[in-house]
Amino acid sequence: MGVSRLDLFYRRLLLTKLFIGGWGKPEDLKRIFEFRKIIGDREKCKFLVPEDYPVYINKTEEHADCLIHDGFLISPLEHLVPGILPPESVKARFQFIVPKRWKNHRPVCIHLAGTGDHFFWRRRTLMARPMVKEAGMASLLLENPYYGYRKPKDQLRSSLKNVSDLFVMGGALILESTVLLHWLQREGYWPLGMTGISMGGYMASLAVTNWPKPIPLVPCLSWSTASSVFTTGVLSRAVNWTELEKQYAINSVYEEEIINLLEYCGADSFKMCQEFLKDPGSLGDLLGLSEDRTSTGQKAGRGLLIGGDHVDQLLSSVSSSGTTVDSIQRRVNGNTHRGKKTDSDKCCRPSLHRESISFMKGVMDECTHMANFSVPVDTSLIIVVQAKEDAYIPRTGVLSLQEIWPGCEVRYLKGGHISAYLFKQNVFRQTIYDAFNRFCVKYPNLH
Repeated sequence: MGVSRLDLFYRRLLLTKLFIGGWGKPEDLKRIFEFRKIIGDREKCKFLVPEDYPVYINKTEEHADCLIHDGFLISPLEHLVPGILPPESVKARFQFIVPKRWKNHRPVCIHLAGTGDHFFWRRRTLMARPMVKEAGMASLLLENPYYGYRKPKDQLRSSLKNVSDLFVMGGALILESTVLLHWLQREGYWPLGMTGISMGGYMASLAVTNWPKPIPLVPCLSWSTASSVFTTGVLSRAVNWTELEKQYAINSVYEEEIINLLEYCGADSFKMCQEFLKDPGSLGDLLGLSEDRTSTGQKAGRGLLIGGDHVDQLLSSVSSSGTTVDSIQRRVNGNTHRGKKTDSDKCCRPSLHRESISFMKGVMDECTHMANFSVPVDTSLIIVVQAKEDAYIPRTGVLSLQEIWPGCEVRYLKGGHISAYLFKQNVFRQTIYDAFNRFCVKYPNLH
């Protein structure tokens, strides 16, 4: 399947760069990875957030068909990993749109924001208000850290400054969603579910992995990991690779310490690259540096990023010779220099771009790959909506959600990411209704 021309065209209109500040502080990455080990295991974080964690409503507006409540909470991440959030993001704001007349039960769907979705207007207009009219369903719109009122002063629009910011956002949203689900339960709403579009779908998926009960989930235009988004999707062209490569080359802590903290080792992982790489000439193909050389029939999960023509050869050529990425880099670099290298030498090594992409793959999978988190309690309540020609969310070469969450359903739309986002909101809403109905049939007494 090809990629959408509209996706490619739309990407060219966006001129801002992602991650202009680089990877983020090494000490922050270390703290995030340690916390990921806890939050990735539902049993370990059962009591991480008290069920009576305080939530506040500070304003209510009355409309013809609904009430719109403005509320907030203090992000639990600030208590658990102090100082990791920027000060502007500590206070988590939300809007709660509640129908004046319920049609059946008192259902609430939490919507997490996609890329560029600041404040609440877009989700309220395109999803929440229509859901009140169509299904008598309430919506809770949580504002993402780094967006809207929670945007740091030095951040340009939606462009996260550091790679680590995405991981902080994910950790905060998992905890904040848990707080809000507990609060909605206490207030007597039922059933409860989660959704999101694009990045919001990823974040909603992560949040549901942490919830200890069956819950409907509808991730739209998202997939199993964010690593392919920033390494092989069209957004990879917006990444500030120059700064990332420079930091990776000069600061040895990324290569010598951070890499050792990466635990995800699925069939599509960074670690599999370390085990299977033997021929340095094929490193570029395995890392998916060429978006146009995608193998069309490759089994999901066999390659590192996109796969490529050399993957089967690589897998069959594995030997016990102890080949490592380091040895490959030495051969690629022609590492005959003696003595200490200057920063300039480090930044000019031929393999630097490949190493930086590989490192991005590793850190992204560590904190965003669904296989690195608990499987939701009942995967039959998950309905994924995907665009067949999505250029933003590549599916080739990464594990599918069906492999990670057996029993989930995937529905495919024609076209790409942008066209689906603009014109398929009605499909997203209907899918939410379907997931909630499925829950009510299966768990009529689970309040």
